[in-house]
Amino acid sequence: MAAGRERAARLLRQLQRAACRCPSHSHAYSRVPEHATLGNTDYAFEMAVSNIRYGEGVTKEIGMDLKNLGAKRVCLMTDKNLSQLPPVNAVLNSLAKYGINFQMYDEVQVEPTDQSFLDAIEFAKKGEFDAYVAVGGGSVIDTCKAANLYASSPTSDFLDYVNAPIGKGKPVTVPLKPHIAVPTTAGTGSETTGVAIFDFKELKVKTGIASRAIKPTLGIIDPLHTLSMPERIVANSGFDVLCHALESYTALPYKMRSPCPSNPINRPAYQGSNPISDIWALHALRIVAKYLKRAIRNPEDREARANMHLASAFAGIGFGNAGVHLCHGMSYPISGLVKTYKPKDYNVDHSLVPHGLSVVLTSPAVFAFTAQVHPERHLEAAEILGADIRTARIKDAGFILADTLRKFLFDLNVDDGLAAIGYSKADIPALVKGTLPQERVTKLSPRPQTEEDLSALFEASMKLY
Repeated sequence: MAAGRERAARLLRQLQRAACRCPSHSHAYSRVPEHATLGNTDYAFEMAVSNIRYGEGVTKEIGMDLKNLGAKRVCLMTDKNLSQLPPVNAVLNSLAKYGINFQMYDEVQVEPTDQSFLDAIEFAKKGEFDAYVAVGGGSVIDTCKAANLYASSPTSDFLDYVNAPIGKGKPVTVPLKPHIAVPTTAGTGSETTGVAIFDFKELKVKTGIASRAIKPTLGIIDPLHTLSMPERIVANSGFDVLCHALESYTALPYKMRSPCPSNPINRPAYQGSNPISDIWALHALRIVAKYLKRAIRNPEDREARANMHLASAFAGIGFGNAGVHLCHGMSYPISGLVKTYKPKDYNVDHSLVPHGLSVVLTSPAVFAFTAQVHPERHLEAAEILGADIRTARIKDAGFILADTLRKFLFDLNVDDGLAAIGYSKADIPALVKGTLPQERVTKLSPRPQTEEDLSALFEASMKLY
């Protein structure tokens, strides 16, 4: 791990030396970030979150919910693996008990693509459903959000709502049908957010749709559903929670985000760190520090798995309004450009870098880089994760957090950097190219970044220990 730290330190020193020292471009801590144009930054933030219901066995209430909604034709979305497992069976039992008419779509792809979204959208359009139920992880819930959106706006082109610059990023103004989300992983927090992520295969990058209008109507958080998760799925889902919390807490403050929207409908879902999101992010981080290792190592530890399920929702409330930044922005090409890597415990027939893994592998380098801005937040996060900061210097905050993360990942047998999942230095230009369109999140980094900065961050992430 010492070697990993020295590599990261060397690359970051190179960035420092290469950086312009003039006031307009210096990365000094006291500087207002470059993307905050004076007089054109936002002055407000808003919180949008799904209704949440939590409790062991609470899935049995879904049939009553749909009856209360007056639903006559329900779309139940899941994937092939889950369709045979207890979470879906619990939903099916409740639908049958209350006489709910439904059709099941179990063709959702793990790490969805534009084509798998389109297939689900076509099913939704033909079905003319008046309510949706999604049972699964982020892939299922996000697919269901997209299906609900485009079935409710049948004349829209697919790219109309996809985030700019890949799509047109139009605001959603059509009313959507009720959507009940039942998360079966403790990671994405998708049951709380208005974001749907997919792989755009033509460009080999991840992008998505972001609008408060597509967030689920209700999230049913039933900790019984996490008991069947295999070890590495628990780990990778938990790493997503970890980075959601860290990134939203260290994101550019909402008052520094630009431009200020001329109409509140144009205020983005990801607005920058704010006092309410901060509370949720920090609480989620404390739960991760206490329970993630236990949840991974002991599938019978119901307390740990139940708390991680809650942490996923808490972090979702935080980042769903504050946003994420570089770990997520850089993760999208890491997933999209995957070569031959197939993770343990994932029952898939194609190469796949799980989302949580793609996010966490760059986290030591990223937070060493961003800590020049608001280092006290980075130091606080390191302390929550177990670092002794009693004699720490504020200027070392980034390295302390990076070292803390490396130790955390090493203890959990995480792959030793991007090289361990099939990447080399030769891939860095393509990884940088795939990060550049992710402006929706990268612009929320507290420290602006150049292409050279991104190259150095990917290089520093090739090997962690």
